[in-house]
Amino acid sequence: MIDFTDNIKRFLKRHHHPKVTPVAALIDMDGVLYDSMKLHTQAWKRVADELGIEATRDEFYLYEGMTGSATLDLLFMRQFGRHITPDEAERFYAMKSEYFSNFPEVETMPGAQSLIKTMIDMSMKRVLVTGSGQMSLISRLQRDFPGGFDEKMMITSKSVKHGKPHPEPYLKAMQLAGASPRKCVAIDNAPLGVKSADSAGVFSIGVTTGPIPKEELFNAGAAVVFDSMEQLSENFPQLMLALFNTSTD
Repeated sequence: MIDFTDNIKRFLKRHHHPKVTPVAALIDMDGVLYDSMKLHTQAWKRVADELGIEATRDEFYLYEGMTGSATLDLLFMRQFGRHITPDEAERFYAMKSEYFSNFPEVETMPGAQSLIKTMIDMSMKRVLVTGSGQMSLISRLQRDFPGGFDEKMMITSKSVKHGKPHPEPYLKAMQLAGASPRKCVAIDNAPLGVKSADSAGVFSIGVTTGPIPKEELFNAGAAVVFDSMEQLSENFPQLMLALFNTSTD
């Protein structure tokens, strides 16, 4: 059994919260619900190669959570010394989306379906918070997570002006949930996503489902970090109980 008390107290003191009593979960998609990042990085690398941009496949794991246009702008500034135009961003992101859609269908992340079912059983509100606009995955949520996500409870790249690591995605997710930071938890597998949630004052649960080490998630502001979605799913009820029972008193 994992003792979460010290992690919780550190978070509470850092954010000046007396307690966290979650009624809503704000949940990332790629690398959390779906084992999709290996294909996203492959698609991004292909776009970069075709545009003559020097990039490694692994670096795109670090950009996870950014909107597609922000990722492209970063690459353009680095390679060409200029911002990408809106028309270019739309066209090149459509290329990336097409390449991703042509890959074999990705699997749900092991442990993700059981975690969402647990949240449903606990009557927790669930809000999707993704930097993606990849409809080939978003459209699968109802099929792969029955009853898990309402179409009106989703924050995507089209919902925000500033993507992760800016707090806007999680701030808007809390608005959809009708809950304050002290009433939410966030689940993300990327440093930029964790930073976004932590900057919004949310208790951030990191999950290592890719090559990024757990220390990077802690450094980004994760209160706790799990080694897999399966481990998170197994320990989620215990973590929620610990949150309800831990305060700064």
